[in-house]
Amino acid sequence: MEEQRSPSSALDGGEQSVKEEEVEEENPKDMAVPDEEEEDEEALPHSEILDIFEEGLAQLVQDPLLCDLPIQVTLEEVNSQIALEYGQAMTVRVLKADGEIMPIVVVQNATVLDLKKAIRRFMELKQQREGGVEHVSWRYVWRTYHLVFQGEKLDDDRMRLRDYGIRNRDEVTFMKRLRKK
Repeated sequence: MEEQRSPSSALDGGEQSVKEEEVEEENPKDMAVPDEEEEDEEALPHSEILDIFEEGLAQLVQDPLLCDLPIQVTLEEVNSQIALEYGQAMTVRVLKADGEIMPIVVVQNATVLDLKKAIRRFMELKQQREGGVEHVSWRYVWRTYHLVFQGEKLDDDRMRLRDYGIRNRDEVTFMKRLRKK
């Protein structure tokens, strides 16, 4: 007895054979070999990619807008410099006891705590670039020293710098706390 196929089953069988033929027509060699461009990207070792990136970054830092930045610049420093140019940030000059002035960039509505964090980040980056002390106890630093602006101690970490009267390019002093007897 012969099986009768319905027209729909005949079409399904026909579609399957067409799909099989399409798969056979594709060149398996084309699928296995990646494009030359993809192969070149994978062939570069990490050190060469890092060198290319550093060369591009060095060219970027030569821009007049970013020329104040060090060669080993971080994204955070680039963003700070751009914010400074657009008036979204300000530079607070922090004077240390040894006479060194640290240019610290903070946002316009920064608090004293934001300034302290920026000082910490500035010092960490400086130590990484120049070497020196590996670890600084910032808890000890803030217990031993305080920041002073025009004779007023910046004691309240939540208070905004502008509430103390600090504006762009103003100088804040790192001053040792006096012991209470």
